[in-house]
Amino acid sequence: MNNYLLGNAPPAFDILYWNNDTTRLAARLHADFLDLIGVNPFVNAGQLEILGNPLDMRKLNLDSYVVAGVTDHITPWQGCYNTAKLYGERSTFVLANSGHIQSLINPPGNPKAVFWTGPAQAIAAEEWLEHASKESGSWWPHWLSWVQNRSGEKRPAPAKLGTAEIPPLGEAPGQYVMEK
Repeated sequence: MNNYLLGNAPPAFDILYWNNDTTRLAARLHADFLDLIGVNPFVNAGQLEILGNPLDMRKLNLDSYVVAGVTDHITPWQGCYNTAKLYGERSTFVLANSGHIQSLINPPGNPKAVFWTGPAQAIAAEEWLEHASKESGSWWPHWLSWVQNRSGEKRPAPAKLGTAEIPPLGEAPGQYVMEK
C-alpha cells in the first residue's frame, strides 16, 4: 500500500537492494533466453541442438540438486519440481520455506528456516511434499554434504589461472562488467 498507492519508497532492506542490482546480459544471450522460454527445449526433446546433437533431457544420467522456494512468485516450486523430475531418478529436490531470492541466500543459523528434501520420483509435486523429509535450518549444510559425497579428493588451487592452451581472458570480474 505504501509503495503502490501512496508512492512511498520501501524501507531499506537487504533483499530489495540486491533485487534492484540489474544483471547486464549481452543482447544475444538475452535473446537466447527468450528463445528458450518460447521453445522450451528441455521438455520438448530435439528442439535444441548442441554441437550438432539434439538435446533430450530424459537421456541425462547424472546427479542433480534442484532448489525451489515455497513462496516464489517468479518460479513456482511445482514447476521447479517438474525440472527435478525431468533430470531423472538421481535428482534431489529441495524446497525452502521462503521466496525467490530468499530461498537461495538463506544461510545457516536462521532459526525460522526449514526445508523439505527427497528424490524427485513422485508423479505430482504435492505428492512429493507429502513424503518429503522436513528439516530445520538452511538447506546449505544439506547441499554441502550432498556435493562432498560426489566430489573427489581436495587439492590445492592452481597458482595461476588458465593453461597454455586456454589462457585467462583477463582479470576478474571481467571486461564486460566495465562496459557501458
